[in-house]
Amino acid sequence: MTLTLLVLHLVLVGVVVPRRLAGSRRLQARPVLGAAVWLALMASFGTGLLLAAHHLLAPFGHEPAGLVGLLPHVEPAVPPTLAAAPHAHGWWLPAGAGGAALTVGAVLAARAARVRRRHRETLDLVAARDPQRRLLVLDDPRPAVYCLPGRRARVVVTRGAVELLDERRLAAAVAHEHGHLRGRHHLVLLAADTLALLLGRRLPLARLGRAEVALLLEMAADDDALARVTRGELAGALYALATAAPVGEDTGRAGPGALAAASTGVLARVQRLARTPAPPAPAYRLAALSAPLLPYLLACAPHP
Repeated sequence: MTLTLLVLHLVLVGVVVPRRLAGSRRLQARPVLGAAVWLALMASFGTGLLLAAHHLLAPFGHEPAGLVGLLPHVEPAVPPTLAAAPHAHGWWLPAGAGGAALTVGAVLAARAARVRRRHRETLDLVAARDPQRRLLVLDDPRPAVYCLPGRRARVVVTRGAVELLDERRLAAAVAHEHGHLRGRHHLVLLAADTLALLLGRRLPLARLGRAEVALLLEMAADDDALARVTRGELAGALYALATAAPVGEDTGRAGPGALAAASTGVLARVQRLARTPAPPAPAYRLAALSAPLLPYLLACAPHP
């Protein structure tokens, strides 16, 4: 019973739900909450996968009543000689999974920090400082606006972007980048990268979840910028940066470790800026909080 419930959970969370949830306007209405929902689903799948593997390898090492255990006065259908104490998984299962996730995350974080450090050192040598706007101006004809997050963060605009955008649209693009830095979005993206790598890129949840988190973080930075500029100014800046590149070239891509204003989902973001956002369903908040615990509910529900 327990293994069946866990397998059903894996199918729903890993395949069915991500395909239904991708591009949800309700999640886009509150992009930070939306990113939390996707991360919670990825954590829930990983937890469920570990518990399913444990029950498959040791089917009688821990045999709780599953959801039936939540009902009063119901005895689990397990022979007394095979029954084990509830929650007999021990500490090693969550500790091992957490250790693996932390190790992968640390490797990815160190790699990204190394790339950003080299990029930052190069920029400090070749780019001109604009202290009034709090940014660096790079002498490059290709229009781009991006930031390098971290302890010594930088916001960078190219000469091409300065020539392309008027003052208000340039301010909108720069405000978007400062939104990334204030929200520490690179850390959220690191969590999504770590979980996607651990789950496997072929899994719909990992593939769609990583892409959706990146898009939702861009929308979150857009929302932060709207406290300083208008929707029209921000949409105009995104459109100008996205369409100014020669055919086959993506000006929004500023290299590994950077977050660029026009790098992800520009069309979806411009469309979102043009409409009134719908409020998110309360169930999404509940999902963000409860999804990582659901596999334990299915596998380790207490006996009555």
